[in-house]
Amino acid sequence: GAVNHHLSEHEKALEAMRRNIDAWWPAIEAGAEGIIMTASGCGAMVQDYGHLLRDDPVYAAKAQKVSDMTIDLGAFLLKQDLEKLKVPQGAGKVAFHCPCTLQHAMQQNGVVDQVLRKAGIELADTREKHLCCGSAGTYSILQPELSQRLLNNKLKALTVDNPDRIVTANIGCQMHLETKAKVPVQHWIELLDA
Repeated sequence: GAVNHHLSEHEKALEAMRRNIDAWWPAIEAGAEGIIMTASGCGAMVQDYGHLLRDDPVYAAKAQKVSDMTIDLGAFLLKQDLEKLKVPQGAGKVAFHCPCTLQHAMQQNGVVDQVLRKAGIELADTREKHLCCGSAGTYSILQPELSQRLLNNKLKALTVDNPDRIVTANIGCQMHLETKAKVPVQHWIELLDA
């Protein structure tokens, strides 16, 4: 429902939220302990379901349960024993871009960095970590000139230490960054998956 929500199509967003709740509910009733989100933009939205559906007599309680159960992949992995995880060969020096949704909406700033270090990944120094890459949901489409300026600034800040690759926690940021990056851009979990 995030894209519809960004576009002020609130009813369509609420419909998408209800469909997701209906799809996840059998697993929740069967005892699922959490909903792990791999894309921070989606995670931020799902964590807001309880608030956005608070006045829905059918979905309010379910939406709050879904929100309460939602956890970012980085936060989940930080609590796990990663000792057996081997550092991928050839990962090189990695610049991590923490998406706005992970930093501000989900309050998970620094979590993925900790997971990557715990797994033995060499993190490159970066600057202006708090700044947006310019993707911001539909912002890159609706405000292309400003979005491109933000993108250029972010890529400069991410590459001051000459990283071999850039990783991020949101698919929209990943696609946006890779349009101009001179090094590979991927989701951070791909490093650990290798």
